[in-house]
Amino acid sequence: MAGVKPVRVVIVGGGTSGWMTAAALARLLPGRVSIHLIESEAIGVIGVGEATLPHIRGFVEKLGIREADFMAWTRGTFKLGIEFRDWGKIGDSYVHPFGTFGRGKGEVDFHHYWTRLRLAGTDVPPLEQFSYGCMLARANRFDLPLDDPDHLASTYGYAYQFDALLFAPYLRTIAEGLGAQRTEGKVVEVLRDAERGTISAVRLDDGALIEGDLFIDCSGFRSLLLGEALEEPFEDWNHWLPADRAVAMPCRTATAVTPYTSAIAMPAGWRWRIPLQHRTGNGYVYASAFTSDDDAARALTHAVEGAPLADPRVLRFRAGRRRRSWVKNCVAIGLASGFLEPLESTSIYLVQQAITALIELFPETADAPVERDEFNRLIDLEYDRIRDFLILHYHATTRTDTDFWNYVRTMTIPDSLSEKIELFRRAGRVVKYREGVFLDASWIAVYVGQGILPEGYDPRADAPDSGALIQGMQALHREITATVERVPEHLRYIDRYCAMAAAA
Repeated sequence: MAGVKPVRVVIVGGGTSGWMTAAALARLLPGRVSIHLIESEAIGVIGVGEATLPHIRGFVEKLGIREADFMAWTRGTFKLGIEFRDWGKIGDSYVHPFGTFGRGKGEVDFHHYWTRLRLAGTDVPPLEQFSYGCMLARANRFDLPLDDPDHLASTYGYAYQFDALLFAPYLRTIAEGLGAQRTEGKVVEVLRDAERGTISAVRLDDGALIEGDLFIDCSGFRSLLLGEALEEPFEDWNHWLPADRAVAMPCRTATAVTPYTSAIAMPAGWRWRIPLQHRTGNGYVYASAFTSDDDAARALTHAVEGAPLADPRVLRFRAGRRRRSWVKNCVAIGLASGFLEPLESTSIYLVQQAITALIELFPETADAPVERDEFNRLIDLEYDRIRDFLILHYHATTRTDTDFWNYVRTMTIPDSLSEKIELFRRAGRVVKYREGVFLDASWIAVYVGQGILPEGYDPRADAPDSGALIQGMQALHREITATVERVPEHLRYIDRYCAMAAAA
């Protein structure tokens, strides 16, 4: 707005969340804000959040970044979904795709027609085989989707797998090019207005005083501003999501560079496998109540598929969120706001959603109660609905082989999730959201993949003639199989489209 003094935004903390915030504010609110980011090289970054959700593509596009350049710099690969192994029971495997089952053109969702045939005793292939995105992933193939609703290639999306340690520096160059200022230093004191309780400035270890109007807390798990200075309570969800540690270790890529992330169940949690262009990221997310750090490190070292590139590194965390993410004139983004383990690659998504909400609700003044309340409502919804989705993965298991799996299988779950499971079990219904990240196909993939099969279906699925329905499904299955075979192999596509930049 012409003539309006820019809002002084002070971001405490760099890393992925800090530089995503700085770059987005600088690009999307030009002239409206002045940005000052404080970070210390002495404070390390976690740097293992390598897998994303399809929403990241919109973020990259809004920043004016060419996708191929971004992927080359961050040594990225494509991601069509997440493979889950041994979750429902040992030996199981399914893919949660970023796309639909079927063509998405029926009167009701495809799984209702599939359920009708299954309950009638028809020998119908697994539901996954009717997802073009799943079958591309299984075949280790990739191509960009098409914007043609009549083509199978319009039925899936994709995300990125990239080196998180290269992502933040990449964004820093963009943010600083747009005028963001960076100061090296540690915050040693948070100064507050005596009357209003708002944050007025932060003092650095060299004595420098940095004043601002709006303070953004990107200080990680410490939550220096929101948690420590403003004392906003933390809601602990450990009883539902007991994994509280991870041991991470990259290795040389000795197996396929898959267009998907793998989540492989382990005795006390699960193991991730994320193939990049130059290495494979690995980690074991586990509950410290059920295994030790040393045993987890040994298990991960034994499981990785290539020569280790570093020693195992243990990370500690708590699942949950701050009661509010925006308090007074302080907005927490990323780990300072909350944390949900990386099972469905939601960490960067939650950063992105907080940034988006902040930009859409950006305050005219530091005291903006209406905007603040709406921001908190939106962020709470995101955390709560992702929480239920993650709990589903653990609770929907028949495993009895370890104490950990016995615990999550029998634990009391939120009523909101119990209701969702019962709706699906009875008639294949999926709770509809206007807001939230995971839509119908995501829930269906996990339900069916882990053995929660509907006992009924939407009666509108009875409309087609049985013979015509069977023939249509057979034709779709053949079309998916034939189309997948014509798509390039994943690594070959990368080599042509976005081979990694040597400069990175």
